[in-house]
Amino acid sequence: MSRIGRLPVPIPDGVTVSVADNVVTVEGPKGLLTQKFQPQVQMTVQDGNCIVSRRNETKKAKSLHGLYRKLVSNMVIGVSQGFNRELQINGVGYRAEARDEAIVLNLGYSNQIEYRVPEGVTVQCDGPAKVTVSGIDKEKVGQVAAEIRSLRPPEPYKGKGIRYSDENVRRKVGKSGVK
Repeated sequence: MSRIGRLPVPIPDGVTVSVADNVVTVEGPKGLLTQKFQPQVQMTVQDGNCIVSRRNETKKAKSLHGLYRKLVSNMVIGVSQGFNRELQINGVGYRAEARDEAIVLNLGYSNQIEYRVPEGVTVQCDGPAKVTVSGIDKEKVGQVAAEIRSLRPPEPYKGKGIRYSDENVRRKVGKSGVK
């Protein structure tokens, strides 16, 4: 039995989970999320918990068991608390500015980069060197943060670029007097 899959997903107050026609819908104070799931997995809602179980013992069903349990768990957390990811910008003259539905970044290139933020995700600039990406869908928040980071990933010599706030950049020693 899957160690993650066998755990029930607790449903907090104010959140409703409904399952119909291989689609699970989670609604809470922050919004609504839906997810289709494969027929090898069965979901039931009882006693304030969502229980994910397998219909058979095939390899496919075993691999999907823990996956869908974690997806439902992330949906419940998203509609009740939300997710956020913080990015830090390091470098002389590197900065970010939020405008309407976009974020404008100066990253040492000859032109500014304007990144359009997709629907369902919000981006805030807490000062010129700190960007916070937040939303209810963990996948979208992570994808937007990864796309912003990929515009100028941190380099190992001076540490310039965009990095996650909890990321540790391994620094390298530069050249030392070549004779």
